[in-house]
Parts: sequence; structure tokens; C-alpha cells
Amino acid sequence: MMTSWNETRQIEAHLFGTADTGSALVFEARLMLDNELADKVIWQQKAYDTIQQYGRCQLKKEIALVHNKLFTQPEHLSFSQKIWQLFSKQ
Repeated sequence: MMTSWNETRQIEAHLFGTADTGSALVFEARLMLDNELADKVIWQQKAYDTIQQYGRCQLKKEIALVHNKLFTQPEHLSFSQKIWQLFSKQ
């Protein structure tokens, strides 16, 4: 089950909806006729989902580090107090 670069680009265009109308219709027809291609589309979508989930986890870690730095280190005390005042009930 070898995937060519062109096929990968076609699958990507299909998944992201960036293909022109004619190419999209031809690809849809190929999908109906070729089970191996349909499997490749599924696996490529799973790969994109995994990459996106990994990116979200990394971003959450970075945000947590910044939050920890801004709200626990003494050199940022005035900043953290201003933020707490903004969001506290008055």
C-alpha cells in the first residue's frame, strides 16, 4: 500500500476541501471505486487528527508554564495582582 506524493496531495485537498470542483468530483468517484484509496483517506485523516491533538497538548503545556511563571514568581507580583484585581468581584 504505497502512497505517491500526488495521491497524498489529492487526499489532502479532499480532506481540506481545497480541490477545484472537477478534481473533487473525480476524486469522489475514485473513492467509490477504490477501497484501498478510501483506507488511505481514513488513515491520513487519523494522522492529521493525531498531529492536531499533539499540537493542542503542547500549547496547553506552554500556557501552563507561562501561567505558572506569571502567577508564582516574585518578579511578576505586581502583574499578577493587577490581573487578580481585574477579575475579582468588586
